[in-house]
Amino acid sequence: MFNPQRIGEQLETAVGELLAEAPLNSSQILVVGTSTSEVVGARIGTAGSAQAAETIYRVLSNARQKSEFHLAFQCCEHLNRALVVERTTAATFGLEEVSVIPVAKAGGSMAAYAYHQFSEPVMVEVIQADAGIDIGDTLIGMHLKRVAVPFRSDTVRSIGEAHLTMAYTRPKLIGGTRAVYTRE
Repeated sequence: MFNPQRIGEQLETAVGELLAEAPLNSSQILVVGTSTSEVVGARIGTAGSAQAAETIYRVLSNARQKSEFHLAFQCCEHLNRALVVERTTAATFGLEEVSVIPVAKAGGSMAAYAYHQFSEPVMVEVIQADAGIDIGDTLIGMHLKRVAVPFRSDTVRSIGEAHLTMAYTRPKLIGGTRAVYTRE
């Protein structure tokens, strides 16, 4: 049964663990893909929930205020997995704006909710985020920088009924056996 308080607590714990492992700052982006249908126990794309979106947005917005990272919310495949970002995020990272407004049935409930909460929302198609949270197997990998490092919460495996996957990124290790990767 859908419990907004429980999903808020689950996500707050998971985000806290991710940020403890891979702290983000004002020069970095966290991409979020969410199936609110999966959160409430339905099949992806079938039962979007504005209430679940509101809870998830609140938790992520609070985390953003503390760490000052940028947020990007991925839409569903009906909008080619485009992303909702603040205009300042698009300008800071040189992202090309596209014209569309996400709605629950084309973009998804989470992206539609975020679009209406942001102060100056814009849509972009391509982003290279520094970390990501995937709630409900929405496939955010295309929006992460290389190299993505999977991260599992010690305590949270799902948000509501939706499977949780998180990742952060690191620079590529290049150079072979003679290369040095840490400063002495």
